[in-house]
Parts: sequence; structure tokens; C-alpha cells
Amino acid sequence: MSHRAVRGGIVKRRAHQVHYTAVHFRQTAVACITLCAALALTACSSSDGKDEAADESPSVVQSPTSSASVDPKETAKKEAITAYGAYWQEMEKLYADRTGKSAHLDQYAASAALKNAEADAKRAHDRGRIYTGSVALSAQTVTKVDASGKIPSATVSSCLDISKWRRVDAETKKPVSQPANRLTKYRILSTVEKYPEGWRVTRDEPQGKSC
Repeated sequence: MSHRAVRGGIVKRRAHQVHYTAVHFRQTAVACITLCAALALTACSSSDGKDEAADESPSVVQSPTSSASVDPKETAKKEAITAYGAYWQEMEKLYADRTGKSAHLDQYAASAALKNAEADAKRAHDRGRIYTGSVALSAQTVTKVDASGKIPSATVSSCLDISKWRRVDAETKKPVSQPANRLTKYRILSTVEKYPEGWRVTRDEPQGKSC
């Protein structure tokens, strides 16, 4: 083969390599531009998604701290009425048991109310009488309350129904006759005081008026 032919082949191969390199460069450049554009679009989409998510996420609403304190007078009213109801539950036990062992009236009464109730129940028991049935309280309202005094107190007005609270013979359990004009449903006014041990009924005064 002549020297000229060999040289011509080398020139052709170089030209082909240059052409291939140029094409490959253009393809690579296009691919890089496309990839960069895709990455930029993805980044924008991701950023937009975050913004949308931030916009769509519910905002946290801080509930205001309640600054209103519990009204001590309202608390005293509720506690006084509850204590008065418990007082009559123990009264039922006291009058129904001749031994007086099943009742703990001193946990709900003090002063004159406790002394009067225990004395009256003892008189009935000494005469062979007990009381059966139940007492009902209704229309309970607190007419006066002192929650800030040295001994907090409340005056409770109630309608006391003793129509189902019957006096019977302790042995035979037969009913004992009662006065015909006896009130079985009447207004009663009571004083309830708060001691260190809890609320106690200290005065229980029937008003002699039906309700």
C-alpha cells in the first residue's frame, strides 16, 4: 500500500472520530440540559408542595386559659345541700334502730340538731316505737350563704315529706296511730355549717307550713 493511501486512511479515521466526538458532546449537552431542567422542575414542585402543605395544614389554635375561678359561694351551696340530704339518710337509720348502732348522725349533724334528734329518737325507742320507710326532700334552695367567714355556713330551705316515714311498734311492726291534723309535708329551715371534718347540720327548724 502506498504512503499516500495510508495517510488518507488516517485522515478519514480522525475526521470520523472528530465527527463522533462532536455528536456525542451535543447529545450529552442536551441530556444534561434536560436533566437539569427536570431537576429544577422537581425542586420547584417540591418547594410548591411544601408551601401548599403548609397552607393546607390546620393552624394550631391556643385555647385561652380560663382565668375564672370557681365561685366559693356556689360550691358552698352545693355542698350544703348534699350534706343536708345525707343528714336525713342517717336520721332514717337512727329512728329505725332501737340500739342506735347503725346510724352515724354525728358525721352529718352537730350542736342543737344532733342533740335534739338523738333525744327525740331515744324517747321514741324507750316507748317501744321505731320509724320505718323514708323521708323525701324537694324544692331545696339556699336562702343565705357565708363562704368567707371563720365557719362557712348556709341556710337551706326544703320541703320535707314524711308521709312515707311511719311510726310503728318496735315488736309487732304495726303502725301506731298519729294525730289527724299532723302535717306530713311541710317547710323546714336548716342551718348547715362547715367544720374541719366537713359540713354539719347544726339547726333544723320546722316552719309549721305545708308545702
